[in-house]
Amino acid sequence: MNNSHEPTPLRHQVLVAIVGVAALTVALFAVPLAVAVGQLYRNETTGALERDAAWIAAVVPDDPAQRGRAPVPLPRGLPSGLTVGVYAMNGRLLSGDGPRTSGVVTNAHDGHVHDAIENGFLAVSAPIPSDETPAGVIRVATPYDQVEDRVHHAWLIMTGLGVIVIGLATVFALRQSVRLAAPLEHLTRAAQALGAGDFSIRAPRSGVREADDAGLALEATARRLGEVLDRERAFSADVSHQLRTQLTGMLLGLESALTRPGADLPHAIGTALTRGEKLQTVIDDLVRLSRDSRAGAEPFDVRNLLEEARADWHGTLAAQGRRLSVNLPVELPPARASAAAIRQILRVLLENATIHGRGEIVVDVADLGDAIAIEVADQGEGVSEETDIFTRRSGHGDGHGIGLALARSLAEAEGGRLTLRRGSPPVFSLLLPSASDQT
Repeated sequence: MNNSHEPTPLRHQVLVAIVGVAALTVALFAVPLAVAVGQLYRNETTGALERDAAWIAAVVPDDPAQRGRAPVPLPRGLPSGLTVGVYAMNGRLLSGDGPRTSGVVTNAHDGHVHDAIENGFLAVSAPIPSDETPAGVIRVATPYDQVEDRVHHAWLIMTGLGVIVIGLATVFALRQSVRLAAPLEHLTRAAQALGAGDFSIRAPRSGVREADDAGLALEATARRLGEVLDRERAFSADVSHQLRTQLTGMLLGLESALTRPGADLPHAIGTALTRGEKLQTVIDDLVRLSRDSRAGAEPFDVRNLLEEARADWHGTLAAQGRRLSVNLPVELPPARASAAAIRQILRVLLENATIHGRGEIVVDVADLGDAIAIEVADQGEGVSEETDIFTRRSGHGDGHGIGLALARSLAEAEGGRLTLRRGSPPVFSLLLPSASDQT
């Protein structure tokens, strides 16, 4: 049985948290305040009753018990709603209104004012002052439900204010939950689009710094992934072109030897083997390039690489009656780049000069301090200065050789630069970062 449950959405969590804190805050303030308001209203009413009781006790005769059955005269102008009674010290009603006996009255024998809730009334007793011991007690009372009504009315107002506060907190919580959750929801959709192959995602700005930073990071990641994928696709297309070119040349040589009468088959097989070895080198280099990173490139000796290229291309050019000259300085620092990448770039440039150029091919190498320049020139007609020779060939026939496009992309991947310095006669210039300052 799966006990896992769906995680609570952020909107719900923010809403519950803010509303819960607001409700708890209102409760923590409102409950003690409600108790204090109830006590305040009771004390306020009790104080008024005490003043009335003391005033009445001061003006009535100080011998109410000796008046017999005659009512004790009370002062005029008493507040409406008061119940006033004159009692003996034993708590018996002598005159006025009130219960026949009163407990709050008997408490007044100590000469002090007392109050209590008695028979649904808030009652206050005050002894009648006399020269000797108190001769009687004045009891003043008011219905307690009037006090409760005031308290309940105040509580109702406080409850309404609390509801308004919680309502405002709820509105604020809804806005904040949307403001906080919406950017994350946009990021989720953007991440899903990125996973589906859309590298043009754009996360909207929300004003929340952390979410905006995450959106910018995701956009940057999408751009880098898109660029890497574009390079990988172009690299794969260029590599397949290079391999097909080498393989086609080898197959054409074998087919020509087989179909031509009197052909030197051992020589044709030897040539095919040589081309196969070169093809194997190309495959090894390209596989290495697809796996290695630029950060792991070790300095390599340019001189040895050019001597290797001279040995590889000497026979092919000699068969065409052409020369290959390599001019190297006496002192040449190593280059910090992938030897496999530079080998493929030189192969493309020399192959381009062999197929499309004429006359002698000259390779000049110069130490520029922080860079090494390798220039490949021939005596062919070249191309127009306005033509972008590094554009990949499209399906409509425009553009130029895929090999040159591959060479430029490999040079840029190694931190170098490949340009056509002169259009006619053509001179290609390859700049590589020097490792002289790191050796």
